[in-house]
Amino acid sequence: MMDASTKARCEMMAEVFRALAHPSRVFIVEQLAERGEECVCNMTALIGADMSTVSRHLTALKKAHVIEDERRGTMTFYRLRTSCVLNFLQCAEKVLRESYQAKAKLLKSEV
Repeated sequence: MMDASTKARCEMMAEVFRALAHPSRVFIVEQLAERGEECVCNMTALIGADMSTVSRHLTALKKAHVIEDERRGTMTFYRLRTSCVLNFLQCAEKVLRESYQAKAKLLKSEV
């Protein structure tokens, strides 16, 4: 049976998964990994969404402690809090690749 401590830990981990459960947020994480840091104004152009939408995505990632921000004058810059989140994204990509290969193999055997 799950104790309170384990339940709390699992709930916090689920919060990270929920924060990453949107294509734009995955893209933001990938871009921050590549660029190091970025301001909201540049993120809107990269994502192709308005400032409020991008801000909501950034807030979700920040609330889950995936990213952090730093205010410089009137601009706010975002960066990954820990790069290990990239390992999770790579793992998800591997799951997709293996799933695709298994489906392709199954379809091939049916022909």
